[in-house]
Amino acid sequence: LISIMRLQEFVTVLVRDPRTQKEDSWHSYIDYEIFIHTNSMCFTRKTSCVRRRFREFVWLRQRLQSNAVLIQLPELPSKTPFFNVNNPHHVDHRRQGLQEFLEKILQDALLLSDSRLHLFLQTQLSPEDMEACVSGQTKYSVADAIHKFASLNRRFPIEDEETKKGKNDAYSDSESSSSGLGPSDDSISCGCKASPASEES
Repeated sequence: LISIMRLQEFVTVLVRDPRTQKEDSWHSYIDYEIFIHTNSMCFTRKTSCVRRRFREFVWLRQRLQSNAVLIQLPELPSKTPFFNVNNPHHVDHRRQGLQEFLEKILQDALLLSDSRLHLFLQTQLSPEDMEACVSGQTKYSVADAIHKFASLNRRFPIEDEETKKGKNDAYSDSESSSSGLGPSDDSISCGCKASPASEES
């Protein structure tokens, strides 16, 4: 029985720690931390932490749907013009909806085979850079991107020992570390600088 239990794969995903980010003097948005802990062979890294905003979840769902047309993807929490970044109820309701979305996505083997999902969950690359990476237009592969981001980001509980030794202290409290992957550095914080600021997300 014990040996069987050890073979059982799991993926734990948490969407947590919503934070308000200033886009400019007039606009702000909420981003959320996505924490992954897994023993699944599908994942390059077994533990990871990234920050994503709502419109990046929208992009992910659209891309996954276009690549898996026969699958009915779960819905994201509805986008409402009345969403208020300063309303804790609104923010937490969206956080719960985003977590439920990812939990359902991660139960589907076909969706798990999509490289965009792994880049979304385990790097801070922008949607544009994720597309370029998956299309083979970057010098780095999907695995390279994930390993590079992990080497720069030391916020994971299993890596506390390294933090205590003083390694990478500069990254231990950062909200979103640079990927260190060439030209994508400037767009790392959320990868949405070119997006219209007026859009609620």
